[in-house]
Amino acid sequence: MDFSIGSGLGYNRSNNILFDSAKAENIKTALNKSDASDEELMEACKGFEAYLLEQVFKGMEKTVLKDEDEEENDYLMHFSDKLYEEYAKEATKGQGIGLAQMLFEAMKRNSK
Repeated sequence: MDFSIGSGLGYNRSNNILFDSAKAENIKTALNKSDASDEELMEACKGFEAYLLEQVFKGMEKTVLKDEDEEENDYLMHFSDKLYEEYAKEATKGQGIGLAQMLFEAMKRNSK
């Protein structure tokens, strides 16, 4: 079974999104592992769900209108990526949004 995250890894200039290609490659490797246990497969699916949510959060940030008078928050400017990564991890704890479970079930069905 082969799984591809896509060709959009790296920096996407059209929408200014920086993708963590190392993180995406780790998820891809885990999902392509043919002898993975159910736990390993579910962790990889949760990793994919967290990665997807992280990208959604980063995209959402760009839609927020900012006042011209508003000062830039240096802390958020430098650490917002880590903040969104942590938000995404927390959002996928437990059942998350359900994407990881659906992906896991689909991959189990296709591997038989």
